[in-house]
Order: sequence, then structure tokens, then C-alpha cells
Amino acid sequence: MEYRRLGRAGIKVSQLSFGSWVTFSNQLDQKAAMDTLAEAREYGVNFFDNAEVYANGKSEEFMGEAMKKLAWPRLSYLVSTKFFWGITNDPNGKNTLNRKYLLESITGSLKRLQMDHVDLVYCHRPDPNTPLEETVWAMHDMIQRGYALYWGTSEWSADEIRGAWDLAEKHHLHKPVVEQPQYNLFHRAKVEKEFARLYEDIGLGLTTWSPLASGILTGKYLDGIPEGSRAARAGMEWVADNAKDAFHNAALAKFLPLAKELGCTPAQLAIAWCSKNPRVSTVITGASKVEQLRENMKALQVLPKLTPQVMAHIDEIFPIHGH
Repeated sequence: MEYRRLGRAGIKVSQLSFGSWVTFSNQLDQKAAMDTLAEAREYGVNFFDNAEVYANGKSEEFMGEAMKKLAWPRLSYLVSTKFFWGITNDPNGKNTLNRKYLLESITGSLKRLQMDHVDLVYCHRPDPNTPLEETVWAMHDMIQRGYALYWGTSEWSADEIRGAWDLAEKHHLHKPVVEQPQYNLFHRAKVEKEFARLYEDIGLGLTTWSPLASGILTGKYLDGIPEGSRAARAGMEWVADNAKDAFHNAALAKFLPLAKELGCTPAQLAIAWCSKNPRVSTVITGASKVEQLRENMKALQVLPKLTPQVMAHIDEIFPIHGH
């Protein structure tokens, strides 16, 4: 496992990390959650991604309880959480990045995680209804109070990230150091084009999510939607829609044989491809069972096979202007 600087920040994250979206509480019970975390750590994973909204707070509870039992030294791992959607119906507590919500929600997350701080905290989506200055000050204050060590954004535009950074610079506040965008073979433009200037200009780090495009890149949906799969879950209908997309399936018809030729699974190839990008600090992987996690981690063995010729072939299959 390689450890990469998170952009220009001082900390290093494992090139593959582990996230609890969809799985913890929804697909995994407490014991299975602990088993997957322990297994990920065995492979050298040191960054574990979470969010307030995942399973309505239950995901944080599962992770917190598991980590308490695993009793790893706190310096040896990083944990994140994210805020935007909220887990109540309060008018000041959903779909917002207002100061009240942010500073009260972090204390709720810490209680669920059974920790006195998180390492990274993200604004999970941009909020056009709250002044950016209010949000930036609140994130700064969250760090000043010791609730979090670094902050960043998720699925923000380059202009929004730059706006937040500039405000922080102007007022000498803690700046956003990381963005968490979707990045996979079907979603390339934001990371490779839109954010291009931010890496050098502000030292932006990336913790990318959905390297398998919610499972589509594994090829498992080519013959329909299997029962129990992510695409079959309520609220995940968009995955099923994408799985039927003609562009996706035409690309997969070329991608699956390439993985076979390289002696790996399509999932391993897709994860390795994401990690190959030097701008990606870490690729967040997910797993609903320990065996799946082990398979994902084998992507590390595929990286040396990604020669310039293989990368050029992948570029042909998945042009950057694609979906």
C-alpha cells in the first residue's frame, strides 16, 4: 500500500481507502462491519470514510462501536464524516450548510462515532441558500474547537471550491484542503478537466468515490439486475437506469475482455485505473463482505500492468467527454 499526501496538507492517506456508504447498517450488521474494517486495516488502509446521512446516523454508530472494540492507536487511522442533508426534518437541519446545523451536527456525529474529533469533515454538497462566508467561518470554527482537523467539500464545482478557498485566504481561516468527487471511467471530466488548475493553484487533494460506478463497471448488470444487488435497492433506481445505458454497455463490451487479458477482474482494473491518477490521493472502496474487500484490494497488484499502451487503450474505450 502506498501512502499519498492529501493534496498539500501534511497528512498521508492510503491509496485505497474504505467507505461505509450503502453497506453499514443497510447490508452489514455490527459484527460484519467490524470484520470488514479489521480486514481493510490488515491491507494497510488508514482512511475510513463516513457521513452523517449514511443509514441516518447508524453508519457512524457502527463504525464508532467497531473502532472502539478494535482499539487501534488513534494516530494510525483517519476518519471522516460529511454534512448537508441532515437526519431530521427541522427546517434548519436539512439540505443546508448553515452555521447552526454544522456546529450542532458535528457534536452528534462525534457522539455516534465515540470520538473526540474526526480527521476530515466535508460539506457534502454545496448550499446555494447559505452565504459561502457563513459556511467557511463555521468550518473554520469547527476546526478551532477541535472537532475536526481538516475540512473539505464533496461534489462542489471548481468555482465553488475556489470561492471558499479565497474567502478563507482573505480572512486567514482554515482553508478547504480536499474534495470528494465521483471519479470512475464513466465520470472523468470533473477530476481531469474542471479541477485541473486547482491542484497547482491551491493544492487540492482528492478522496474519490464510486470507482466501480456503483457496480456497473464490474459487468454484473449486463444480464439484468441481480436480486440483493445495489441497483435492486430502493432509492438506487438511478443505478439500474445507468446499467441499461447503451453507451455504458458498449464500453463494457470492450473493457471486460481487457481485464481478462490483464489477468484481473473488471473491478480490480477499474479501481487500479483510478489510483493510477497521481492527483487522486485515495480511492474510496466499499464492500458488503470480507471476500469482496479482499478482491478490491488486489487492485494494487494490477497497477504495474497499467502501461502507457494499456492506459491509451482505456482512453479509447472511455473517452473523457463520455457520460
